[in-house]
Amino acid sequence: MKLLNYKLTLAITLSLLLVLMTSCKAVDNANNKQKGGVIGAAGGALLGAIIGNNVGDGNNSELGAVIGGVVGGGAGVLIGNKMDKQAQDIETEIPGATVERVDDGIVLTFDEQSGVYFDTEKYNINAKSQETLNKLASVFTEYPDTNILVVGHTDSSGNDAYNMTLSKNRAEAVTNYLTGKGLSSGRFTTHWFGEEQPMYDNTTAEGRSKNRRVNIAIVPNETMVNEAKKEAGSNE
Repeated sequence: MKLLNYKLTLAITLSLLLVLMTSCKAVDNANNKQKGGVIGAAGGALLGAIIGNNVGDGNNSELGAVIGGVVGGGAGVLIGNKMDKQAQDIETEIPGATVERVDDGIVLTFDEQSGVYFDTEKYNINAKSQETLNKLASVFTEYPDTNILVVGHTDSSGNDAYNMTLSKNRAEAVTNYLTGKGLSSGRFTTHWFGEEQPMYDNTTAEGRSKNRRVNIAIVPNETMVNEAKKEAGSNE
């Protein structure tokens, strides 16, 4: 009897493990709009994607408030659909940009290789960057129910204070250019980190090039979230 009970318990345990592994694999393979309904209300990955190191630093609480948490359930699925569509439109319009869907948001990374870049020690928007930002502004116009976070970074060349100012000027240059295209300034939050948050190896030329970057995070605003929750509630 003990042996039978042991075998039965073992079989149940193995079955539960199989179900759990299958469920985890399903989440891994889910697209972003599906993940919106599965992951729940704990964000953070989006913050890591635009900052890099030291995500838990208390100084980043302002950015965390802008980004907000992940919306779960049916509302999360609806938000995921809209954000997936916007990400696809950006990829179509700006094939050189790195476009990632993270949590409920979209992260764009622009460096010297991907469409928006700055000459050495400069922060003016050059002609090539203007072409890319004009296309991006058009996409943002089509999706008014989103907020936009612009974050500037530099490599480790030069002193800390200089790099901090340079990253500030570059991030503000991008924000000012986009708002100059008719986008509401109320949608934008601008931040900068100088050389403090590298995502690549500053001891190599390639790593330094990638660290000289401006990240743009696009997140659903309160209107989109409330409408999604209302629509999801009416469908349940």
